[in-house]
Order: sequence, then structure tokens, then C-alpha cells
Amino acid sequence: MLRVENVEKYFGRTKVLEDISFELKQGEVLAIIGSSGSGKTTLLRCINLLEQPTKGKIYIYDELLLDAELPKAKFDKDIRKKHLHFGLVFQNFNLFPQYTAKKNVMLAVELLAKERPDYKANKDKILKEIEEEAEQLLIKMNLQDRIDHYPHQLSGGQQQRVAIARALALHPDILCFDEPTSALDPELTGEVLKVIRDLADENMTMIIVTHEMSFARDVADRIIFMDEGRIIEEGPAKKLINNPQTDRLKDFLTRVEV
Repeated sequence: MLRVENVEKYFGRTKVLEDISFELKQGEVLAIIGSSGSGKTTLLRCINLLEQPTKGKIYIYDELLLDAELPKAKFDKDIRKKHLHFGLVFQNFNLFPQYTAKKNVMLAVELLAKERPDYKANKDKILKEIEEEAEQLLIKMNLQDRIDHYPHQLSGGQQQRVAIARALALHPDILCFDEPTSALDPELTGEVLKVIRDLADENMTMIIVTHEMSFARDVADRIIFMDEGRIIEEGPAKKLINNPQTDRLKDFLTRVEV
């Protein structure tokens, strides 16, 4: 489904990603782990086309999504359409404070709907459908009593669940999480991890950058361990966590809670 080939990324003269290659199958959950500064978030941003790699190619459904060798104008061409393959849930929610939970979920879908050729003729019907789907997604996130609340009226865990609903509203092929619980206290972390577990049970294709090792082991199908911008070890989740093969991963796991 997703194929990443020989991706590298420089910021100035600093190489932050080196020769990254992997594949992700439809319905698979991939966790990316590693110390801070190992390149996890940069890799996720390259996959989501928020950063242009310095080198490498990215394919989705065997279609070339990005070729870093092409000029930047080619990278920017149809970039919004290409973004729709991915939903990204950030560390810090990134909700619009002036909008309710429901409106936060609806906003991007409404903007896209305006480009539909039938929008003017069917505006009321289309907006009603978008509103109903936003409500259903918030109910799915167990936020049925928070639909009309503003972000400042929600806990961190609730805000993150609104952010997940917002990402799902665009029907992405791959849902990506960038350390989705790093801004939450332990009690609220459980709320968000349960939602991600439920999505995994529904065979949602996901890439999760996480520092929750036990969660990665129990929910992911495969894990990639990164260090200094390189993939050091990759394999089935439980096997990789329970039986690391490299000294670097063994050392990493002794320093984190599993």
C-alpha cells in the first residue's frame, strides 16, 4: 500500500534521515520508536508531504506520490490532493479555539465540499451530511456530550479525540499519529490509547510515532526502531520488543518502561 524508498533528509548540512526504506500493508499498524532526535517525526512529516525529502521516493498503491529528485514546483503540484491520502494527529491537538468540537471536525470537509461541481445546487444537503458525519465520529470517540463544547471546555484527552475525529472525517487511506499522548497525563493517555486500539481492531491502516513501548508492542503489527536518522531494527512488534537483536535497541529498551 505504502512504499518508502531510500528517503533522506537534510536540514542545511545536517543529515536527519539516512536511506529510509520500508513498506506498509493495508490494514497494518506500524509503530516507530526511538529516542528524541532520532528522526521519527521528520520521517512522519516526509511521509505526510509536510516536508520534502532531499532524496528518495514515496509510493501509495504503486502510484508515485513523491520523487525528491523532481523540482519543488513538481512537489507542490496537486499537493492538497496528495495530502488526502493521509490523516495526521499532532502532539498538541491543533484545534481551532474559536470553533466547537463539531465545527473543528467539519471545517476541512466543508472546504473540500465547496470544490464539488454539485455544491451550489445541493449545498444544504451536503452540509447536513457533513454535520451528521461529524456528530457520528464524535459519538464514536465517546464525546456525544461534548459535541458543542469549545476546546477550552475539554480535557486534553477529549481534545485529542476531537483531533482524531477530525482526521477520520477526511477518510484518509493512512492515519498517522505523532506521539499522540506526549502532552497528556497518565489518566488521559488511556482514553486516547483506547481509541487507537479500537481503530486497529477495525483494520485502520496506521503509522504511530510513540514513546509508549507496551502500547507499541501490544497494538502494532510491526515496529521500526530509529537511531540517528537510520532504521536500526525492524520486525514484528512483540518479537522486536521482547527479543531485540541489536545492542542499540537493547540499550534503548533498558532506559524506557515496557
